[in-house]
Amino acid sequence: MELTQVKGIAEKRAKELNKLGVFTAEDLVRYYPRTYLDMTSRVSVREVLNNDTALIAARITYIEPMRYTGRVRFLRAHLEQDGDRFTAVWFNMPYLAKTLKEGEYLFYGRVQNKYGQVSLVNPTFEPMAVNARLKGLVPVYPLKAPLTQRAVRTAVQAALKAVSPPSVIPQELVAKYKLASYAWALRTIHAPVTEEDRALASERIALEEYFTLVSAFKLIKGDKNEARSVRYAVTEQDIAQFMRRFSFEFTKGQKEAVRAIYEDVKGPSRMNRLLQGDVGSGKTAVALTGIFMAVRSGHQAVYLSPTEVLAAQNHLLLQKMFPEYRVGYLSGASTAQEKRTVKAALKAGEIDILCGTHAVLQGDVHFADLAFCVCDEQHRFGVAQRNALSEKGVSPDVLVMSATPIPRTLSLIFYGDLDITTIPDKPKERQEIATAVVPLRKYDDMLGYVRQEVKRGKQAYFVCAKIEDDEGQVTSVTELFEELRARLPDVRFALLHGKMKDKDKTAVMEAFKRGEYDCLVSTTVIEVGVDVPNATIMAIMNAERFGLSQLHQLRGRVGRGSDKSWCFLLVGSESETAIERLRILKGTSDGFKLAEKDLELRGSGDFFGTRQSGKFLSEIKHLKYSSSVIFLAKKLSDEAFERHLNYEGIKRASMEKYESLKDVVLN
Repeated sequence: MELTQVKGIAEKRAKELNKLGVFTAEDLVRYYPRTYLDMTSRVSVREVLNNDTALIAARITYIEPMRYTGRVRFLRAHLEQDGDRFTAVWFNMPYLAKTLKEGEYLFYGRVQNKYGQVSLVNPTFEPMAVNARLKGLVPVYPLKAPLTQRAVRTAVQAALKAVSPPSVIPQELVAKYKLASYAWALRTIHAPVTEEDRALASERIALEEYFTLVSAFKLIKGDKNEARSVRYAVTEQDIAQFMRRFSFEFTKGQKEAVRAIYEDVKGPSRMNRLLQGDVGSGKTAVALTGIFMAVRSGHQAVYLSPTEVLAAQNHLLLQKMFPEYRVGYLSGASTAQEKRTVKAALKAGEIDILCGTHAVLQGDVHFADLAFCVCDEQHRFGVAQRNALSEKGVSPDVLVMSATPIPRTLSLIFYGDLDITTIPDKPKERQEIATAVVPLRKYDDMLGYVRQEVKRGKQAYFVCAKIEDDEGQVTSVTELFEELRARLPDVRFALLHGKMKDKDKTAVMEAFKRGEYDCLVSTTVIEVGVDVPNATIMAIMNAERFGLSQLHQLRGRVGRGSDKSWCFLLVGSESETAIERLRILKGTSDGFKLAEKDLELRGSGDFFGTRQSGKFLSEIKHLKYSSSVIFLAKKLSDEAFERHLNYEGIKRASMEKYESLKDVVLN
C-alpha cells in the first residue's frame, strides 16, 4: 500500500518518510524503534555522567539566534531544571529555530559535562504537554530532518491499522513450535507495555527475518558438487617455486589452505571455498597462489575488491607478483577509453589476470577463458555478486575471503554452499598492537600523544561510528574533524566517509598513504584492507558502540610497520559494563575468540547485520535478540523445505528480497 493511502499521511509527509527509506505502508510497519524511553526514568541533569544519554525534563528559558562556526550552523537553547542551568545545542538544524519556544519540554540525548559546563547535544524533544499523555515504554525512531518522533509514531500507528504483513513461516510450524503471532509482534514492538513484551516481540520479528534470509540462501545457492569443466596443468613443484617469490615463509595455516585449493582444482568438482582468517593471517598470499595455479595452466583469473582503494592496492601487488603475466585493471573510476581497451583485451585473451571493483560484474565484461575467481572481503559481496562473477566463465573455481572471523556454527548456516578453510595463525613478523581503554578524562592526554607521534613523522586514524549525528547519541565524524582541527592546529587532518564520491575517497586515502596528511578522521570505510605501514595509532570514538569483531578489524589497520602501534578505545559512556566489555578486546588479539565472545555478548547482529546481508537484516538492526533465533530459523527453514510447507509463499517472499539486492553493494 502506498504511503499516501494511509490515513493522515499527506504527500509532503510521505516524501519526508522516503528519506528514511520508507516507501510503503509495509515499510513503515517494519520501521522499528532504535530504543525506548521509560517515562518513569526521568533524571536530574546533575546525576548524568559525561557522554551518557538521558531523559530530562527541563524548561527552555531563552533561545539564541542561529549562529555559524565555519560552514556549521548551530542553535543553542538555555535550559533550567530545579535551579540547575544548562544548554542544549543542535547542529545544522536551522528549521528548529521556528519550532522551539520557551516552555516545558522533555529532552532525550547525549549529555556533555566538561569543565562544569553541561550541555545536551542534538537531543530529540517534545513539549511536556504532549509527553504527559505518554505512558510506559515509548518508542524512539531513527530520524532525518524535519521529522519528529511524534510524527513518526503517529504515522506508524496509522500504518498498523491499514496493513498487516503476513508471516512467511508456515502455520503448521507456528502452531507446532508455539510461536507468538507475527501480527501481534509487529503491533507490540511499536508500543510494548512491558520489557518482557518488547523482548518477545523482538525475538519473533527477528525469527521471521532470519527464516526468510536462510530460505533465500537455500533457493539461490548452486550445486556444490557441480562437475569440473576447467582443467589445471600446474604441478606441486610449480606452486612451491611460486611461493618462494614472497619475502616470507608461509605459515602452517597458509600451507594447508594452499593444499586445500590445489586438491580442489585437481578434483572432479568445481571449487566453491571460503577462506577466512584473522587480520594479518596472510589470506592474500594464499589467494595469489590460487591465481597462479590458473594462469600457470593457461587460463584467466579475476581478483574482485570491494573498494577503489583496495582494488588499486591489489593491482600493484598483482603486477609485482606476476611480472611475466598480463595484469589488467577495471574500476568505476577508469576512463571510458581505458574501459574499452581493457574489455577488448580481456575478451581477446590478451589479459591473464583482471583486477577490479564491481565494474568487473557489468554485463559487457567478457573473458576468453576464466578459470579462477577471487572475491576479497566476502562480507562486502552477496551471493548474487558471486554468482554474477561465476557466470563470466564456464563453471570457474571461486575463492571468497573474509577477514571478519565468524563463529563456525554461524558460518555453516550462512555459507552452507561453501567449503570453509580457516587460517588460524599469523605471519611471525606481524607485531602485537598495544590496546588501551581510554576514559574521557584522559582524552587530552591521548591527543598529546598523537601530537608527539606526528612530530616523529608517524600517522594516526580517528574513527567514528557515524557521518553526522542527527540524534545526539555519538560523536560524529564531521563534529570530530572540526574539533580536532581546532584542538591541534599544527596537525594536518583529512576527512573520509561513505557519502563522499569514490574518486574523492580514493584521492584522500592515497594522499594519506603518501604522507600528505598526518591524521585521517574517518568512518569505518577504512576498516577493510587499507595498508599504511606508517600509521601507528588507531583511536576509535565511542568504542562501546562497536562489536568486538569490528573493533578488532579496525585495530588491524595499524601495526603494519616496524614501529610500536597503539589502538585507543575512547569510551563515550562511563558505565562499568561498557568498559568491562572493551577490556576483553584489550586482553586478546585472537579474532576468532573475540567473535565467539561477541556472539555471546551481543547476539548475531554484529556478524549478519547490515554489513553482512544488506537490506535483508537492516530492518532489524536496532532490535535486541539472542543468537538462538538464528538456529531456530535454520531449523524451521529446513523443516519447511523437507515437508514442502508453503513453498511458493516462502519462495516469493525470499526472492523478492533477494532480487532487491542483486545490483547493490552489501556493506
